[in-house]
Amino acid sequence: MTPAERKERTEKLLAEKGIGINPNLPLTEPASEIKLKSPDDICKRAIAALLSTQVGIELSEQHNEDAASFVKLIDYFGVRECLNFREKKLINGTASQQDITDVVWEYECYWALVWALGLIDDISDASGICDCLAAIRLVSKRSSFEDFKSKCKLRSKDEILDMLDLYYRFHWAVVQHEHIDSSCPIGDLMGDVVFERRRGLEWLICDTEDWYDISLDT
Repeated sequence: MTPAERKERTEKLLAEKGIGINPNLPLTEPASEIKLKSPDDICKRAIAALLSTQVGIELSEQHNEDAASFVKLIDYFGVRECLNFREKKLINGTASQQDITDVVWEYECYWALVWALGLIDDISDASGICDCLAAIRLVSKRSSFEDFKSKCKLRSKDEILDMLDLYYRFHWAVVQHEHIDSSCPIGDLMGDVVFERRRGLEWLICDTEDWYDISLDT
């Protein structure tokens, strides 16, 4: 699919969902010009994010012993070296409340990654948060990193770019509605869900390692 065809397809979906369209937004890159992160790196990032969200939830409820048990799982799955800046702050005890909140929202970044890994069927509905119990089970049922990886099958570049284009245009509508023109329709989109899933999708196709360093301009 060409970038122009992708844009046309996405805008048709937006129209069906009653979401505002900006026809002047840039096109996504052609599939031939992007390089996806490796399946190993995506699997490690997914597990690191999921377990970090659990650390964040336990810390926010002052369940420090339970948080420590999830830190042990981070080591068990061998993903400590994959933690990003905010996740590391949770682990070393220097996190602010905002850091904890940000990491807990990584549930949605993780949901985008496990979709890309073929573990869930669809994430195009951004009207609510992910299925947190299902999200946890995708990792908790696995006995090791290799066991988790064996269940994954990375989607094609075109599939990932199609979903990223949708979330990019979702994001524009949400920002327009919330900050510029409240009459811009956003259907039933949940802004934070859109923002975080887009972060995960953008991470898949860029060279940046820490997804908090990725620009999410619209």
